[in-house]
Amino acid sequence: MGIFRNRIFGCIALALPLGWAAGLTGCGDRQAIPVAQDNQPQTTAPAIQQPAPQPLMAAPPPVSPEQRRVQLLIEQAERAVRSGEAHYRKGQLVQAKVDFDAAVDMMLASGLDIKADPLLDEEFNRVLDAVNGLEMEALKQGNGFAPPIEPVPADVANDVTFEVDPNLVAKAKEELATTKSDLPLVINDYVAGFINSFANSQRGHNTLKHSLERSGRYKAMIERVLNEEGVPQDLIYLAVAESAFQPRALNGGSGAGGMWQFMPHGDYGLVRNGYVDERFDPEKSTRAYAKYMKFIYDQLGDWYLAMAGYDWGSGNVQRAVQKTGYADYWELYKRNNLPGETKNYVPMILAAIIITKNPTQYGFTDVELDPPITYDTVPIDYSVDLRLVADVVDGQISEIAALNPSLLRMTTPPASLLTEPFSLHLPAGTAALYQKRIAEIPADKRTQWRFHRVTSEDSLSSVAQNFRVSVEQLAQVNQLEKGAPLTNVESLVIPVAPVASLAAHHETYKARRGDTLVTIADRFGVSLDDLHQWNRLTGTSVMAGQRIHVEAPVRLAPRTREPAHNASKRGAGKKSAPSSAADSEKAQAETKEGAAKKSYSYRGRRRRGGGREPGAAAKGGAGNTKKPGETKKAQPGPKSNAKEKRGN
Repeated sequence: MGIFRNRIFGCIALALPLGWAAGLTGCGDRQAIPVAQDNQPQTTAPAIQQPAPQPLMAAPPPVSPEQRRVQLLIEQAERAVRSGEAHYRKGQLVQAKVDFDAAVDMMLASGLDIKADPLLDEEFNRVLDAVNGLEMEALKQGNGFAPPIEPVPADVANDVTFEVDPNLVAKAKEELATTKSDLPLVINDYVAGFINSFANSQRGHNTLKHSLERSGRYKAMIERVLNEEGVPQDLIYLAVAESAFQPRALNGGSGAGGMWQFMPHGDYGLVRNGYVDERFDPEKSTRAYAKYMKFIYDQLGDWYLAMAGYDWGSGNVQRAVQKTGYADYWELYKRNNLPGETKNYVPMILAAIIITKNPTQYGFTDVELDPPITYDTVPIDYSVDLRLVADVVDGQISEIAALNPSLLRMTTPPASLLTEPFSLHLPAGTAALYQKRIAEIPADKRTQWRFHRVTSEDSLSSVAQNFRVSVEQLAQVNQLEKGAPLTNVESLVIPVAPVASLAAHHETYKARRGDTLVTIADRFGVSLDDLHQWNRLTGTSVMAGQRIHVEAPVRLAPRTREPAHNASKRGAGKKSAPSSAADSEKAQAETKEGAAKKSYSYRGRRRRGGGREPGAAAKGGAGNTKKPGETKKAQPGPKSNAKEKRGN
């Protein structure tokens, strides 16, 4: 439900064992020592009975090479995570993400079967939880690509006092008689209290209004999926309570994420790794949600109970039914057999449905649905940087990121992680253009090279300077002479160096259209805090053409009119701070050298006239594998509480 409220959800604490437990054998039973019965006094001290020898503890089993490799990998990942957490605590989100990504990468590239080893699986999930925490913080602050997450109507739930207007109840019941819904709608004091809150309080009205407006982006898709999975269409409105239709919503307390707030650990048929979290994919998470709701309904036999089970956990609802003997949500409500949050959950959703069916009656005449998000989908089996994607489709990086909310990085997953092609979403009408242009760039360079549409003001030297590459490299890759004009050249492929070597050679960068401080920091391998400090900037926005320092600038001391000998006396006895230039040289010396350069031949001569297909406009920003069983076995819901997860 609420994104920024503390909720009672079960989150199993993960401990990281770094050693292997050694089995110990028990000691043998001691033999009883007979004592002679003698009434005569003893004239000598009795002999001291020596204790029976105890068997030695068994030596721990030898550690196999495979186990040593696992231990070493976990220790290396832990070092990267600790570094990331240190940067995270300092607010250095870009550098923290680099560390967390490194931890994920070293585990994925190890060649070990992570899922088959409990220690590795536990550590991998721990790293992903750290990534989720980072994403949560970035979304709260706004990361330069998408707006911060807004509150959801559930955040208003705690403020409801259930003030019931009898006239409102009467009118609502009258309207309900002619209202069509595939859920059994009712009007009672509990539902009326939420209708009153949404209709007559400014905060409640605005929160629900924004949620309903945002639903227009996904409404057609959600209704199609719900219909395909055979569940009621009006179950779409659970997203009002869960996320206000925000696909990147993340609950910091529970770890629940996405439009439908699935927990990070659970078998819902959603992929989650260091590159992708499909809980944030609107369509895939919607299909998982529909399948799961149908599964809960098959367990509980009632849609109100199923909604309560989605919030509280179906097992908890089953136990409440068994305890009271009532398989009825409202009876469980009246008997206080539901937690407060679940008591609010179902009436609030019913109130949202009723208002949506009759918006004019409740004062929601100002709701204008956002246009549906439309996009092209291209299946890819290679890794590509989203900035290159934006280049080749003549789009904005923010647009590409918004169309692919499941990505945790600025690149798509590598082939080694894919069990099926990754579905890359592109602005509507650009799939053919993408396929044409991306084919000109070697597959192993698609995570670093760029693509540039040539303008009338461009020359090889100006483009090379802007992208911080040599004129010779640029000309060679595009099969051009070094001094050749760009008169009939439509576009150029830019052989950008690997990130590790960029900042070591350039002090400033000229921002391009679509750049933010976040993308620049990521490109040059520096922190957002550094860019703020070096450029005396705040926020993440930059203007096209703006010069950005990507390493510590050399600050010359201000000139003074005082004689040199006076200045010398004034500074005597003080420690001199290290110069920025010296620090910069040291940083450059410590920077890793880039990978060996490789020559690629590319045809840069293309006639003008490319671009998006005519009339194509950019719009806006696998299902669950579990099947309903024949037995009514309790399963933890996406947000099941701690007791259910412990099996109590």
